[in-house]
Amino acid sequence: MGRRLVPLTLDNLQDLPRRCRSCVFWELDPVSGDAAVKAGTPALEKEAWISAVLLEWGSCGRVVYVDEVPVGFVLYAPPAYVPRSTAFPTSPVSPDAVQLITAFITPGYQGQGLGRVMVQTVAKDLLRRGFRAIEAFGDARWEGPACLLPADHLLAVGFKTVRPHPAHPRLRLELRSTLSWKEDVELALDRLLGAARKEPALRPL
Repeated sequence: MGRRLVPLTLDNLQDLPRRCRSCVFWELDPVSGDAAVKAGTPALEKEAWISAVLLEWGSCGRVVYVDEVPVGFVLYAPPAYVPRSTAFPTSPVSPDAVQLITAFITPGYQGQGLGRVMVQTVAKDLLRRGFRAIEAFGDARWEGPACLLPADHLLAVGFKTVRPHPAHPRLRLELRSTLSWKEDVELALDRLLGAARKEPALRPL
């Protein structure tokens, strides 16, 4: 199974699920979001938002492909680009963190570790750009795919609760600890595989 994570751009925006391509829950404040829906322009607003973030800040998402089929995505940006974040009782996101906005994996591909791979890929990207952490608003009462991520899933991939709330806790993932764990595992595997590949020493005659 070949899998790859590709930066989100306007060119591959169409590979997101249909409902996500035109969802502006996070990208606009509640009033502007309602106005866009009534005007029938949420898809255009989504494109405009992604274009602006790419130009001003840089990469803000990844699309996951398995055997060239798009099966998921993740979206993230500094909270200044996420107007809806200020509407939550556990806001604001810490100044040293980027907000993990939302993510999705097609049901048939869940449970295969893609969620953890996505988080680790985002962590590497953000560490290179000088950020210390990712934060997200979780949904403690999650019942199905929505704009908020289930708090239990965030905890499962390494996030810790920094602002408790019965419905929308704010969670945080320290980037260095995430990558050091991954790199420790990779180093151990490299050593193991390297040892297995060593040629046997020749005995002197």
